[in-house]
Amino acid sequence: MAHTYLSDAQVAARYGVHRSTPWRWAKSDPSFPAPVTLTPGCTRWKLADLEAWEASKNSNAA
Repeated sequence: MAHTYLSDAQVAARYGVHRSTPWRWAKSDPSFPAPVTLTPGCTRWKLADLEAWEASKNSNAA
C-alpha cells in the first residue's frame, strides 16, 4: 500500500496556517505527527498520520 505524503506547504494549506507552523507544531506538540525524511532535503508528513491526529483531536473535543 502506497502512502500519501504532504509537504509543509500542503499541511499548512490543510489547516489554514503559515507554512512554518507545522514545523513549530512538530517541535512543541508531542501529539502532532513527526515529519518523515524521504531523501536528504525532502521531508514530508504522512497523510494517514495527520488524519489520525485530527481524529484524536476531534475525539478529545467531544
